[in-house]
Amino acid sequence: MAKKALITGITGQDGSYLAEWLLSKGYEVHGLVRRASTFNRGRLRAMSSDPHDLDNRLFLHYGDLSDAGGLHHLLTRVQPDELYNLAAQSHVRVSFDAPEYTTDITGTGTVRLLEAMRETGLRPRFYQASSSEMFGRARETPQNEKTPFYPRSPYGCAKVFAYWITVNYREAYSVHASNGILFNHESPRRGETFVTRKITRAVAHIAAGLQDKLYLGNLDARRDWGYAKEYVQAMWLMLQQDQPDDYVIATGETHSIREFLDLAFGCVSLDWRKYVEIDPRYYRPAEVDVLSGDYSKAKRRLGWEPKTTFPELVQLMVGADIQLLKDHREGRILVAT
Repeated sequence: MAKKALITGITGQDGSYLAEWLLSKGYEVHGLVRRASTFNRGRLRAMSSDPHDLDNRLFLHYGDLSDAGGLHHLLTRVQPDELYNLAAQSHVRVSFDAPEYTTDITGTGTVRLLEAMRETGLRPRFYQASSSEMFGRARETPQNEKTPFYPRSPYGCAKVFAYWITVNYREAYSVHASNGILFNHESPRRGETFVTRKITRAVAHIAAGLQDKLYLGNLDARRDWGYAKEYVQAMWLMLQQDQPDDYVIATGETHSIREFLDLAFGCVSLDWRKYVEIDPRYYRPAEVDVLSGDYSKAKRRLGWEPKTTFPELVQLMVGADIQLLKDHREGRILVAT
């Protein structure tokens, strides 16, 4: 009998790649989706050339991490072998504008899931999507599993709570619960409000003569950027281990926004300095300057390591956005790769 996996946040970048990976492993995949006025399934449709083929392999359930009773009912109904909590209000800048909502979904939502597991008596292996933003003003570089947290945003603070409550349930109730401390991971499926995708989408539009300017905030911020499609494999590997644990998933390299701009605009032979302007609205009230992860534990214990280089990732994203724009202008169905 096929294993069952339940993914919260399945319509997001990571959720869609994880669903794709689990389906390739023969899983029956269930996803939690919020009811909305628009039909947000583009990333899931991208998993198959025949969208109708997904109907027999992928099951979506309406729900929300704010609804404890609904989560209890869903777990009882699905009875998953593995539960991946990827849902969150995940935009760092937005978390300053909506701190209470961010805390409720990103932080308390994790408690509701863990409590639903405890109250139903179900024992799925649990993955919590933790974040490098928990390190914030990092006390050391690179950051590893023992580096103290110093979050610099409501999002980072909520993720710290979710991290520790996951550890608490693991130790108090012997839950097979693991934290994946993922550093920045990008792809053509990244949301358009995140800086990397904002850049690559603008490159495509500027090269096509459809956009004149790109407005950004802090260009000196340095991040450890990897490929999301590879990072979801690390999530799965964590839940295949006999013992649960916490792992940093990263590349070990840092690059600035300026470097990203150099490579992205270089793909279309343009100088980004002619098109990029600074808008103070995009600065965070408290900035995180440098993040760099040490993934040696994941390599040693899980056999995982990144494969896609930073220049390859940027080129992949720019190419996808150029193709996406071309498809749109020619009236073809839009899919992210």
